[in-house]
Amino acid sequence: MKVQKAETFAQWIRIYRLYQSAFPRSEKKPFSMILDMCKKGKSDAWYCENDGKFAGLVITINGPDKILLDYLAVSAKMRGCGIGSKLLHTMRRLYTGKGIFLEIEAVKEDAQNAEERKRRKKFYLSNGMTELNVYVELFGVDMELLGYDCTLTFEEYREFYRKNYNEWAASHIR
Repeated sequence: MKVQKAETFAQWIRIYRLYQSAFPRSEKKPFSMILDMCKKGKSDAWYCENDGKFAGLVITINGPDKILLDYLAVSAKMRGCGIGSKLLHTMRRLYTGKGIFLEIEAVKEDAQNAEERKRRKKFYLSNGMTELNVYVELFGVDMELLGYDCTLTFEEYREFYRKNYNEWAASHIR
């Protein structure tokens, strides 16, 4: 598996297409915002290949001591092949010395996609992430935080957004 920062137009197009198909509308930000943050050095967009074929993406928001795995997705054709686990382990290596965290939809029994939420959480926990016991409403979506090598309080989480993303986004965290 090869993981590199997105550089070429073709890589960005593949990332864009997977981003559009893999995430619910309520969880996506305008892709132009991702591009802008990458240009400013606030984010990284990682392009993953397996056997020469596009396999997945990771988009981060970068703080001085913590990294938010903002988006992680595996191509539908490559799911179930261990790519997601390899991406997580690669991110830990690439960001050695920094805490890594992510947001997942909170596991709720009455959610329309309750089984999907449970599988997603189980996947991250089985790959060494731990529950940070921080639950938030982010742009109206109930989320919980998981992480590697970090602790985070609600206020630290909101401050991470304020400093490394923007005030507007931070104001939409409850």
